[in-house]
Amino acid sequence: MPNTFHRVGDGPHPVLVLHGWFGDARAFEPLEAWLSRERFSYVFMDYRGYGRMRDARGHYTIDEIAADTLALADALGFPTFSLVGHSMGGMAIEKIAAIAPDRVRALVPIAPVPCGGLPFDAARRALFERAADHLADRRTIIDRSTGNRLPAAWIEWKAAYSAACSSARAFGAYFRAWADTDFSEEIAGIHPVKVLIGEHDPTFDAALMARTYLRRYPLASVEVLRNAGHYPMNETPLALVAAMEAFLFAATARPVAIG
Repeated sequence: MPNTFHRVGDGPHPVLVLHGWFGDARAFEPLEAWLSRERFSYVFMDYRGYGRMRDARGHYTIDEIAADTLALADALGFPTFSLVGHSMGGMAIEKIAAIAPDRVRALVPIAPVPCGGLPFDAARRALFERAADHLADRRTIIDRSTGNRLPAAWIEWKAAYSAACSSARAFGAYFRAWADTDFSEEIAGIHPVKVLIGEHDPTFDAALMARTYLRRYPLASVEVLRNAGHYPMNETPLALVAAMEAFLFAATARPVAIG
Protein backbone atom coordinates (compact mmCIF):
# COMPACT_ATOMS: atom_id res chain seq x y z
CA MET A 1 0.00 0.00 0.00
CA PRO A 2 1.42 3.46 -0.86
CA ASN A 3 2.57 5.45 2.17
CA THR A 4 -0.44 7.79 2.07
CA PHE A 5 -1.63 7.32 5.62
CA HIS A 6 -0.38 6.78 9.14
CA ARG A 7 -1.78 4.72 11.98
CA VAL A 8 -2.10 5.41 15.70
CA GLY A 9 -3.02 2.45 17.91
CA ASP A 10 -3.63 -1.24 17.41
CA GLY A 11 -6.97 -1.63 19.14
CA PRO A 12 -9.82 -3.82 17.88
CA HIS A 13 -12.03 -0.94 16.68
CA PRO A 14 -10.72 0.64 13.43
CA VAL A 15 -11.42 4.37 12.98
CA LEU A 16 -10.67 6.05 9.64
CA VAL A 17 -10.03 9.79 10.04
CA LEU A 18 -10.56 12.19 7.12
CA HIS A 19 -9.17 15.71 7.16
CA GLY A 20 -10.64 19.05 6.13
CA TRP A 21 -10.03 21.46 3.28
CA PHE A 22 -7.18 23.24 5.07
CA GLY A 23 -5.57 20.07 6.42
CA ASP A 24 -3.96 16.77 5.51
CA ALA A 25 -3.40 13.45 7.26
CA ARG A 26 -1.17 15.23 9.82
CA ALA A 27 -3.77 17.83 10.73
CA PHE A 28 -4.81 15.89 13.83
CA GLU A 29 -1.29 15.66 15.29
CA PRO A 30 -2.10 17.86 18.35
CA LEU A 31 -4.42 15.15 19.68
CA GLU A 32 -2.72 11.96 18.51
CA ALA A 33 -0.74 11.43 21.73
CA TRP A 34 -3.97 11.31 23.78
CA LEU A 35 -5.89 8.75 21.73
CA SER A 36 -6.81 5.39 23.27
CA ARG A 37 -4.44 3.17 21.34
CA GLU A 38 -5.46 -0.03 23.11
CA ARG A 39 -9.12 0.40 22.19
CA PHE A 40 -8.85 1.82 18.67
CA SER A 41 -6.78 1.70 15.51
CA TYR A 42 -6.87 5.22 14.10
CA VAL A 43 -5.88 5.60 10.45
CA PHE A 44 -5.28 9.13 9.13
CA MET A 45 -5.45 9.32 5.32
CA ASP A 46 -4.34 11.87 2.72
CA TYR A 47 -6.62 12.70 -0.21
CA ARG A 48 -5.29 12.98 -3.72
CA GLY A 49 -3.61 16.37 -3.95
CA TYR A 50 -2.79 16.51 -0.21
CA GLY A 51 0.12 15.55 2.02
CA ARG A 52 1.99 12.50 0.76
CA MET A 53 -0.54 12.36 -2.10
CA ARG A 54 0.10 16.00 -3.06
CA ASP A 55 1.33 15.07 -6.53
CA ALA A 56 -1.30 12.38 -7.15
CA ARG A 57 -3.69 13.39 -9.89
CA GLY A 58 -7.38 12.76 -9.61
CA HIS A 59 -10.84 14.22 -10.06
CA TYR A 60 -10.75 15.74 -6.54
CA THR A 61 -14.34 14.86 -5.71
CA ILE A 62 -16.21 13.58 -2.68
CA ASP A 63 -16.93 10.35 -4.56
CA GLU A 64 -13.21 9.85 -5.15
CA ILE A 65 -12.37 10.41 -1.47
CA ALA A 66 -15.01 7.85 -0.52
CA ALA A 67 -13.74 5.29 -3.02
CA ASP A 68 -10.12 5.78 -1.94
CA THR A 69 -11.07 5.43 1.71
CA LEU A 70 -12.90 2.17 1.11
CA ALA A 71 -9.93 0.88 -0.89
CA LEU A 72 -7.65 1.71 2.03
CA ALA A 73 -9.98 -0.07 4.47
CA ASP A 74 -9.85 -3.14 2.21
CA ALA A 75 -6.06 -3.01 2.00
CA LEU A 76 -5.80 -2.80 5.80
CA GLY A 77 -8.24 -5.66 6.29
CA PHE A 78 -10.99 -3.65 7.99
CA PRO A 79 -14.37 -5.21 7.16
CA THR A 80 -16.08 -2.70 9.47
CA PHE A 81 -14.93 0.59 10.94
CA SER A 82 -16.04 3.93 12.34
CA LEU A 83 -15.41 7.24 10.61
CA VAL A 84 -14.24 10.63 11.85
CA GLY A 85 -14.28 13.55 9.42
CA HIS A 86 -13.44 17.22 9.84
CA SER A 87 -15.16 19.89 7.73
CA MET A 88 -14.96 18.64 4.11
CA GLY A 89 -14.08 15.24 5.59
CA GLY A 90 -17.43 15.30 7.38
CA MET A 91 -19.18 15.27 4.03
CA ALA A 92 -16.89 12.49 2.81
CA ILE A 93 -17.70 10.18 5.71
CA GLU A 94 -21.42 10.62 5.02
CA LYS A 95 -20.77 9.53 1.44
CA ILE A 96 -18.88 6.43 2.61
CA ALA A 97 -21.75 5.52 4.93
CA ALA A 98 -24.22 5.99 2.08
CA ILE A 99 -22.41 3.68 -0.33
CA ALA A 100 -21.18 1.07 2.18
CA PRO A 101 -23.69 1.23 5.05
CA ASP A 102 -23.04 -2.28 6.35
CA ARG A 103 -19.36 -1.55 6.90
CA VAL A 104 -19.78 1.63 8.96
CA ARG A 105 -20.29 1.38 12.71
CA ALA A 106 -20.52 5.05 13.71
CA LEU A 107 -19.86 8.55 12.40
CA VAL A 108 -18.17 11.48 14.12
CA PRO A 109 -18.45 14.57 11.93
CA ILE A 110 -16.40 17.50 13.33
CA ALA A 111 -17.48 21.00 12.24
CA PRO A 112 -18.78 19.19 9.15
CA VAL A 113 -20.00 20.24 5.74
CA PRO A 114 -23.39 18.49 5.45
CA CYS A 115 -24.14 16.12 2.60
CA GLY A 116 -26.25 18.77 0.86
CA GLY A 117 -23.35 21.18 0.38
CA LEU A 118 -23.35 24.81 1.45
CA PRO A 119 -24.86 27.89 -0.21
CA PHE A 120 -22.65 30.93 -0.83
CA ASP A 121 -23.44 34.49 -1.78
CA ALA A 122 -21.34 35.92 -4.63
CA ALA A 123 -18.82 37.78 -2.46
CA ARG A 124 -18.19 34.89 -0.11
CA ARG A 125 -17.87 32.42 -2.95
CA ALA A 126 -15.33 34.66 -4.66
CA LEU A 127 -13.28 34.75 -1.44
CA PHE A 128 -13.23 30.97 -1.22
CA GLU A 129 -12.43 30.60 -4.93
CA ARG A 130 -9.44 32.95 -4.60
CA ALA A 131 -8.05 31.04 -1.61
CA ALA A 132 -6.40 28.41 -3.79
CA ASP A 133 -3.91 30.98 -5.06
CA HIS A 134 -3.88 33.71 -2.42
CA LEU A 135 -2.57 33.22 1.11
CA ALA A 136 -4.28 36.38 2.39
CA ASP A 137 -7.68 34.94 1.49
CA ARG A 138 -6.83 31.71 3.30
CA ARG A 139 -5.97 33.75 6.39
CA THR A 140 -9.27 35.63 6.16
CA ILE A 141 -11.28 32.41 5.95
CA ILE A 142 -9.43 30.78 8.85
CA ASP A 143 -9.75 33.85 11.04
CA ARG A 144 -13.48 34.17 10.39
CA SER A 145 -14.13 30.47 10.91
CA THR A 146 -12.54 30.59 14.36
CA GLY A 147 -14.44 33.67 15.53
CA ASN A 148 -11.71 36.30 14.93
CA ARG A 149 -10.24 35.46 18.34
CA LEU A 150 -7.04 33.45 17.81
CA PRO A 151 -3.44 34.72 17.69
CA ALA A 152 -2.36 36.20 14.37
CA ALA A 153 0.71 33.95 14.37
CA TRP A 154 -1.49 30.84 14.46
CA ILE A 155 -3.71 32.13 11.63
CA GLU A 156 -0.56 32.76 9.59
CA TRP A 157 0.77 29.28 10.38
CA LYS A 158 -2.49 27.52 9.50
CA ALA A 159 -2.76 29.30 6.17
CA ALA A 160 0.87 28.54 5.29
CA TYR A 161 0.47 24.92 6.38
CA SER A 162 -2.54 24.46 4.14
CA ALA A 163 -0.70 25.93 1.16
CA ALA A 164 2.31 23.68 1.75
CA CYS A 165 0.34 20.45 2.22
CA SER A 166 -1.92 20.69 -0.83
CA SER A 167 -1.66 21.49 -4.51
CA ALA A 168 -3.45 24.67 -5.57
CA ARG A 169 -5.27 22.74 -8.29
CA ALA A 170 -6.62 20.16 -5.87
CA PHE A 171 -7.46 22.79 -3.23
CA GLY A 172 -9.53 24.76 -5.73
CA ALA A 173 -11.31 21.71 -7.04
CA TYR A 174 -12.15 20.40 -3.58
CA PHE A 175 -13.85 23.70 -2.71
CA ARG A 176 -16.29 23.20 -5.55
CA ALA A 177 -16.67 19.55 -4.52
CA TRP A 178 -17.77 20.25 -0.96
CA ALA A 179 -19.68 23.46 -1.69
CA ASP A 180 -21.72 22.15 -4.59
CA THR A 181 -22.14 18.41 -3.97
CA ASP A 182 -25.57 17.21 -2.84
CA PHE A 183 -26.24 13.55 -2.16
CA SER A 184 -28.77 14.09 0.62
CA GLU A 185 -31.27 11.81 -1.11
CA GLU A 186 -28.84 8.89 -0.63
CA ILE A 187 -28.77 9.13 3.17
CA ALA A 188 -30.34 6.12 4.88
CA GLY A 189 -29.95 7.60 8.36
CA ILE A 190 -29.27 4.25 10.06
CA HIS A 191 -25.95 5.02 11.76
CA PRO A 192 -25.18 6.46 15.20
CA VAL A 193 -23.81 9.97 14.68
CA LYS A 194 -22.14 12.38 17.09
CA VAL A 195 -21.70 15.82 15.55
CA LEU A 196 -19.05 17.93 17.28
CA ILE A 197 -19.00 21.67 16.62
CA GLY A 198 -17.12 24.64 18.07
CA GLU A 199 -19.01 27.34 19.91
CA HIS A 200 -17.12 30.06 17.99
CA ASP A 201 -17.68 28.61 14.50
CA PRO A 202 -19.98 31.13 12.78
CA THR A 203 -21.07 28.87 9.91
CA PHE A 204 -21.04 25.26 11.06
CA ASP A 205 -23.24 25.93 14.05
CA ALA A 206 -26.03 24.21 15.95
CA ALA A 207 -28.73 25.66 13.69
CA LEU A 208 -27.11 24.18 10.57
CA MET A 209 -26.70 20.81 12.26
CA ALA A 210 -30.35 20.85 13.37
CA ARG A 211 -31.44 21.40 9.75
CA THR A 212 -29.22 18.64 8.42
CA TYR A 213 -27.81 15.88 10.62
CA LEU A 214 -30.56 15.88 13.22
CA ARG A 215 -33.21 15.61 10.51
CA ARG A 216 -31.44 12.97 8.44
CA TYR A 217 -30.14 10.68 11.19
CA PRO A 218 -32.55 9.53 13.92
CA LEU A 219 -29.58 8.37 16.02
CA ALA A 220 -27.72 11.69 15.76
CA SER A 221 -26.83 14.13 18.52
CA VAL A 222 -24.86 17.38 18.55
CA GLU A 223 -22.28 18.46 21.12
CA VAL A 224 -20.82 21.97 21.29
CA LEU A 225 -17.13 22.17 22.19
CA ARG A 226 -16.52 25.22 24.35
CA ASN A 227 -13.66 27.58 23.46
CA ALA A 228 -13.32 26.09 19.97
CA GLY A 229 -14.05 27.41 16.52
CA HIS A 230 -13.73 25.47 13.28
CA TYR A 231 -10.48 23.69 14.26
CA PRO A 232 -11.00 21.95 17.61
CA MET A 233 -8.08 19.60 16.92
CA ASN A 234 -5.88 22.68 17.25
CA GLU A 235 -7.94 24.79 19.64
CA THR A 236 -9.19 22.22 22.18
CA PRO A 237 -7.54 18.86 21.38
CA LEU A 238 -8.17 17.25 24.77
CA ALA A 239 -11.85 18.15 24.76
CA LEU A 240 -12.15 16.81 21.23
CA VAL A 241 -10.56 13.47 22.14
CA ALA A 242 -12.77 13.14 25.23
CA ALA A 243 -15.98 13.82 23.31
CA MET A 244 -15.04 11.68 20.33
CA GLU A 245 -13.94 8.66 22.31
CA ALA A 246 -16.82 8.76 24.79
CA PHE A 247 -19.10 8.30 21.80
CA LEU A 248 -16.90 5.68 20.12
CA PHE A 249 -16.60 3.71 23.38
CA ALA A 250 -20.40 3.36 23.32
CA ALA A 251 -20.32 2.34 19.67
CA THR A 252 -17.70 -0.30 20.50
CA ALA A 253 -20.18 -2.00 22.82
CA ARG A 254 -22.68 -2.49 20.01
CA PRO A 255 -22.61 -5.93 18.38
CA VAL A 256 -21.12 -5.87 14.90
CA ALA A 257 -20.96 -8.55 12.22
CA ILE A 258 -17.46 -9.34 11.04
CA GLY A 259 -16.87 -10.67 7.56
